[in-house]
Amino acid sequence: MALDTLERSTPPIFRRGLSATSKMLLLGLLAILLMAADHRLQISQPLRSGVALVLAPLQWLSLQPVQAVNAAAQYLNNLEDAQDVAELFQSRTIAQAQRLQQVEQLTRENAQLRQLLDLRAQTAGPVKAVQVLYDTADPYTRRVVVDRGQLSGIVQGSAVIDTAGVVGQVTRVYPLVSEVTLLTDRDQSIPVMNTRTGSRHVASGDPYTLGGSLNLKFVPSGMDIQNGDLLTTSGIDGVYPAGLHVGRVVRIDRRVESTFARVHAEPMATERGRHLLVVLPVKDWPAPPAPDPATGKKSTANSKPGLPGEQASRTKP
Repeated sequence: MALDTLERSTPPIFRRGLSATSKMLLLGLLAILLMAADHRLQISQPLRSGVALVLAPLQWLSLQPVQAVNAAAQYLNNLEDAQDVAELFQSRTIAQAQRLQQVEQLTRENAQLRQLLDLRAQTAGPVKAVQVLYDTADPYTRRVVVDRGQLSGIVQGSAVIDTAGVVGQVTRVYPLVSEVTLLTDRDQSIPVMNTRTGSRHVASGDPYTLGGSLNLKFVPSGMDIQNGDLLTTSGIDGVYPAGLHVGRVVRIDRRVESTFARVHAEPMATERGRHLLVVLPVKDWPAPPAPDPATGKKSTANSKPGLPGEQASRTKP
């Protein structure tokens, strides 16, 4: 046999090393020694610092998606909270604006009611306060419905006034409500007097001219009438008390070929409120008390009807 054919490796019978248990114990002791040495001498601190320095960008990059998701979620939550707060403040602003408008409306109504009370005290005849409910559905008429009728003592033909002047006339009366025809209605007429000249006219409603005006009928072209003249009720019809403001002359059209001039007046009660006064016709007013023959003064015995007991008690000693 040639020498180069012999196997030069160590036979398996002679390759015997440490057992697995021995290796585990040896590695365990080595690990304990390394941990003790690292704890005492800080041998692995530079290595840890270097690894941390190398891994820091990777850690930052790996955390960016999580931070982006958290930032987006926080932004959406903050946006929802901001929208809720904005809606809350908007609703509060609307509620406060509504209250402010109601306060302004109540203030105006209060001022109007105070003026109506003063006007009621100045009116000689019996009056009743009413409130406008709604306009009638007929588009070709100028009428409103008020909240009092026959049961409240409203009489057909009564004059309706406000703080500015005459508003119209009661034309229909129902048990609980009444219908008031405004001065600008085409079927409405009212006798008026020019306070400057004392001339009397008849004013009829004209709903189309000037957006609603009064037309003076049969005014001679040469009559003394000017723009700005105040027209008041004349009181000769037995319906309207004398001296109530009706309108003011705003347009005079004198034509040579026409005998009469076209005179238009603007109603004084253009801004009608919700509260009005109904004045009973003058012909239905109670007669003034007769003077006492003994003293010559007006008797007050009948000035307060409905109180006979009180009057009888005053006569007793």
